[in-house]
Order: sequence, then structure tokens, then C-alpha cells
Amino acid sequence: MLFAARSAGALHRLFDVLPVFAGDSRIRRRFTLVPGSEFGRDAREAVERFGGLCVPWEVALAETHDLVVAASPKGGLGQLRGPKVLLPHGAGFSKALPWEGTAGQASGFDPAFLVGEDGEPVAALHALAHPDQAARLTRAVPAVAGRVAVVGDPTLERMLASAGQRSRYRAALATGGRRLVVLTSTWGPESLLGRHPGLPGRLARALPCDAYQLALIAHPNTHSRLGAREFTERLAPALDAGMVQARTYEEWGALLVAADAVLTDHGSTALYAAALGTPLVAACDGGNELIPGSPMAEVLYRIPMLGDPGNPGDTSDLGKILDAYASSGVDVRRLASPAFAGQGRVLERLRHELYGLLGLVPPGGAGAVDARPLPAPVSTGRDIAAFAVRIEQHGGVVHIERTHAGGRDGVHHLAAEVDRATTRQSQSAGLLFRRAATAPEDRYGEEWTVRGWIDRTLEEYGARRTAAVVLGPGHCAVRRHGGPLWEVRVAPCREDGRVFRTDPAAVLSAVHALLGSGSTHRRIRCVVAGRSYEADLSPAGDDMADRVC
Repeated sequence: MLFAARSAGALHRLFDVLPVFAGDSRIRRRFTLVPGSEFGRDAREAVERFGGLCVPWEVALAETHDLVVAASPKGGLGQLRGPKVLLPHGAGFSKALPWEGTAGQASGFDPAFLVGEDGEPVAALHALAHPDQAARLTRAVPAVAGRVAVVGDPTLERMLASAGQRSRYRAALATGGRRLVVLTSTWGPESLLGRHPGLPGRLARALPCDAYQLALIAHPNTHSRLGAREFTERLAPALDAGMVQARTYEEWGALLVAADAVLTDHGSTALYAAALGTPLVAACDGGNELIPGSPMAEVLYRIPMLGDPGNPGDTSDLGKILDAYASSGVDVRRLASPAFAGQGRVLERLRHELYGLLGLVPPGGAGAVDARPLPAPVSTGRDIAAFAVRIEQHGGVVHIERTHAGGRDGVHHLAAEVDRATTRQSQSAGLLFRRAATAPEDRYGEEWTVRGWIDRTLEEYGARRTAAVVLGPGHCAVRRHGGPLWEVRVAPCREDGRVFRTDPAAVLSAVHALLGSGSTHRRIRCVVAGRSYEADLSPAGDDMADRVC
């Protein structure tokens, strides 16, 4: 059998179907790339990464196939010989592309692509996710009546099977107690990145980095159109501020499962987030691509919008919107229900339909639904090297809010990780710190002691500064210029049966503020992102001062 795709996005949908044939040695699974799409260049690489066998289009045309499975009817799909099965390209059939096909017709329901020149349907079967979709399709293309089956959505099935992995995904992303806000962008001029290309960078720099973690899921077509290098360079302001970028196949589903909130455009990724019960906020309205009355249109109509018409893409109210969500009464699962039905037995239903077309009796038992793998560390954002720190001090209680160093209005000081920050950032910083290496990088390496690095740093950067070393999750050394060396121990926050740790560098900013004010407090309560962490200061002994860092 043959899996035919025009783009990486369509190909990824097909990958989620493969477990239907697990364990069956009678079936030879091959892939081919349908020509004619500007987004096809990444598809071959995706097949190779997946480990599939890809045959040239010319070879695929010359052969007769027992079954052809595709997720898009466009291009020369009708030229392939053999019964064809069409799966949805996304969820909900909510989008129309004005520059191709029938005006106002949902992509995937357009008779211009679903019926051949002879008036016969291109596909032997349309495997859909909801009865409403079957009704919409047969109204739009009466010729396909009798060739429609409602099986559910294989991609959502994987996400639901992955829900129990949420804590593991968050650990892989180093989310901790922060809110993970995921931006989702479809492709084209009406997408989030098309309408507000600077929004990821503005959000990443404006949101308190100890309270929020930002991530981006971009449509594979955006990656294909720009190329990996240009795409990354365009996102540099956000990536430099710690934003996580999902790779195009496996990781986006893991990010949705891990998310606390999703900021979206009209792309169908938001419907998957809604089906998981994740709060949604709209970043734009879909323009002339969004089909009125479609599932995604109903979702965008009922969820809050970021900013206002006079200030689209404003970042100032996101935190307030999310705080108000719990009492808003918005039931996103109910909003997503018109796009999905029959979850829980999707592979079983799909197996029944596909093996029926093959004329084979399937082997016993349905293929297992694979959970999404852990997000790879290489896809996570770059650690922030310099922070703008705002301080509120009331005796021995210090409230700390840190953002990326790009926003410095009303800040108490700049904190810079000397080994990674720019020279200019370090020269402007009040707090200079480093994180102790866990092991020498090479056998002939040069190392500092805690006292040696702190003394050298204060000498190099001058007076009225504090230098510190993070030795471990709750252990630091710190000295104000002209003062003694202190050892700092930070206790975790215990809350509702859970234990939270904060970045020790945030606590060092509180210590810097207290030492600068002449405070004599040796126990500090540091409030970071609404949680309290007790920090104890004591004179540093020689053992700690002489530790290698």
C-alpha cells in the first residue's frame, strides 16, 4: 500500500495512522511525494527521519496499489492507480483558502478536488472525525454519498493517550511551577505569525520569566516556506528570551498536553487544545480564511481576545485574562465537541474500514496508540542570560519579578550571568553571577574557586555590585563589594502536597537588594511568582569558599 503526501503537514497525519497495520507482514508500506506543492521539500526529509521507504512519484504512477492513503486530495492524487482513502488534513474543516479551489468552500470539502473530470469521486473512502463533517461533505459533494465513514481523529487519539505523560513533558521542558503558555500559528497571511510576527518576542520579553514559560507551535508550511535558518532568525528575540520552539512532528502534541494555556489563531491546532480542556485565548480572528459557523469559528467567537481592536496583539492583559479564566464559565471541551466524535476506538474503526478495502482479515487486536515522546532538549529555548529585576522590599520580605533584560523600565537592577551575557549587559548589571559547572569540560581545563571567581569579578566590574555563584538547586555563595562572603541556603516551597523550587538566581537578586540597603536580616522570605521561599544567610567557611565552581 502507498501513503501519498504533498507536504510535511499532510505526511504527519499519515504517520499517526500507521499503527493500524502494526504486526502485519502481509502489507508493504511505502511513501511517495505528490508533486505540485511549494511545501513539499521538507516531506522527503520527514519520511527519512521517520524511517519510511519513499518511492519516486514516477514509480508510484507506474504501479497499481492495493490501497492509497492520503491526507490531501490536491495535486495529481487522482492519477495514482488503486482505491484511495482520504483523511482530514487538520481538525474541523474550518478554513478556506481564497487563492485556490472554490471560493468559501472548506479546504477538504471542495468538489473541485474531490471529483475527477469524469464526474466520479477521487476517493473510495473519506474517513472523518464527526458525523457533522459527514453531513457537510455530502451536502457539498453529493457524489461521495456512501463513501464516508466516521472513525474519529487519530491525532487526537494520540494526545488523549499521552495525557498521563503531562508531568514528564513538563519536566523535559524544565517548566516547573511556571505557567506554560503555548502559541499556535497556522500558515499564511491570516496566521498569528503572519498578522503579528513580533508577538512571540514581545510576549517572551514582557512576561515574568519565573511565572511563565512560552512555547511556539508553528505550522510545517511556515518552516518549509522560510527554511529552518531564516525561521529561527526571525524568532531570535523570543528564543533569546527563553521561548521553546516545537519541532514539526512529534513535539507539538506533547506541548499541547503540557500546556496551561494556548494563545491561538484560527488554525485547527487550537481545536486539539480545546479537546484536552486547555484554556484558549485568541490572538487574531482568521480574516477571510475562517468559515463562519465552523467549529473553529465558534471557538474564536467565545474565547477571550488578547488586546483590543485599537491595539491588536497587546501583551499587557494576558496574565489578567488567564487569571479570570477559572471563573469565566467557558467550557472549551464542549466548544471542540463538534469537531471530534468516537474517541477511544479510532484505530479499531479505521482498521475495520481499511482492511475492508484491502479485502483482508486483520490480525487479532488493534494497534496500540503511541503516546507522544518527550520533547527533546535541543528544541527548548535558550536560557536567559540577563534579567531586568523589579524588587519590592518590606523588611525581611522581598518580592522579586524578573523579565528579559530587554525591558528595563522601573527596574531595581540588572542581573547578568557573566559567562553567557554580553559584555554590555555585564557592565550594566548590579548582580553578576555564574552557575557552577557540574564537571570539567576537558582534562586540561582551568577552574575557579568560589572565592577566586567572586573576588576577580568584583575587581573587574567595580564597586556597588554583588557577585555570586549558584552551587546547586538551593545553595549559593554571594558577596557585596567591600563586604564579607555569605553562604545562602534556599528552602523549597511546599504547597498542596507539592514541592516547588525556584531559580536560585532570583533569590540572589533579593540578597543583592538587601545587602545594598544595609539590611541586617539573615533570614529572607523571597516571594517569586506568588510563592514564598525562605533563604538563610550565614558567613561562608573556607571549605565553601575554596570549592571549585
